[in-house]
Amino acid sequence: MKNRKGFQLAGVVIGIIVAALIIIAAYVVIDGNNKATDFNNYDFYSIIEADSSNGEIGDHVKGDPNAPVLIFEYADYQCPGCSSINPKVNKAVEELDGKLAVVYRSFLLSYHKNGTAAASAAEAAGLQGYWKPYADKLFSEQSEWEYSSASERTEFFEKYFLEVTDGKGDIEKFREDIASDRVSKKISFDMGIARRIDVPSTPAFYVDGQQIKWSEAGELEINGELISWDSGRSGDDFIKLLKEIVEAKTK
Repeated sequence: MKNRKGFQLAGVVIGIIVAALIIIAAYVVIDGNNKATDFNNYDFYSIIEADSSNGEIGDHVKGDPNAPVLIFEYADYQCPGCSSINPKVNKAVEELDGKLAVVYRSFLLSYHKNGTAAASAAEAAGLQGYWKPYADKLFSEQSEWEYSSASERTEFFEKYFLEVTDGKGDIEKFREDIASDRVSKKISFDMGIARRIDVPSTPAFYVDGQQIKWSEAGELEINGELISWDSGRSGDDFIKLLKEIVEAKTK
């Protein structure tokens, strides 16, 4: 009995060590492309333009980049919560018509086996000018590809590209860009920012350096005005909250 307990304990310890090594490896991969990047040169709460550190791929923006209010979203295309909130984000941007823009950055969760591939596909589509429709497609069809094999997801991602481009996109370039250093650097750059501001989970939203903790009751101070919300919320409540933030910031 003692030996069995000993083996069980050893198994738990080994499991913890392996998990820790996986996390460490993920950090190494994430920052591998960032080792020459001085993140002190960047304002994480403004739109970051294309440069050599992000693979010459700037921030993706929903809405008018010159909008008076910027919300920063960190998300994973395989995250169910990100998928469900995405239509609400789009609706808020549309209804606020030029007053709100949402800046999207990738924050990939290690346990999502297809998250990195999906982000790479979205960036590849973006290089041909189709980031938003492709991102929306990944979220709306998430249940189709999220647990697919590598070969299956490739078929899905290529199918989505042809659909959102109405057959006008360059599929060969899309395939090449998915595995390109440019796309890898962009994803690593986004992840580098997320790690440095301690993004805890997805989806995560920030305004004026404050996190909108939508998974629990919370509050924000915007231009001296306190905006609060309770834990009983819905997607429509989120749209309402974004409208309250915009109203407070544009007074």
